[in-house]
Amino acid sequence: MDVASWSVGLALIVLTIAIHTTAVVVMAIGLEARIQVRSDRHKAERLRAVPTMIGHIGAVAVILAALHGLEGLLWAFAYWGLGALNSLTDASVYALATMTTYDVAGLTVPARFQMLSALQAVNGVLLFGISTAFLFAVMQVQWRMLSHRHEKVDE
Repeated sequence: MDVASWSVGLALIVLTIAIHTTAVVVMAIGLEARIQVRSDRHKAERLRAVPTMIGHIGAVAVILAALHGLEGLLWAFAYWGLGALNSLTDASVYALATMTTYDVAGLTVPARFQMLSALQAVNGVLLFGISTAFLFAVMQVQWRMLSHRHEKVDE
């Protein structure tokens, strides 16, 4: 068993999950503060809210993608710093590919770092799961606002 890979891998998983969940909570609080539905809105005003909702969902998606990039970069620094890959560029490509479980032909790490790669793939699945769940939650809130299912509207 490669204790060093397990130690580094688990530490990076904890760090990236902490970063990701913190960012998701901050985004949720920010969106909650921005989203206010009033019962006196008319149907036409609800339809004008569609571009804003698309903007909210798009902004969340872009922020989540940037988070994944940042978290992949943390893994890249680990690969590069540990000497698994010779350049930060290769380490970045490898880390992002590993996070998504995509195999980049010709770019591999020595056998002693394969456990670290496997742990990063697990981390990627967890991070993308959190992102997917949050994006789905944002879409549900936006849809509820658009359809006004959670409140009575006098037409």
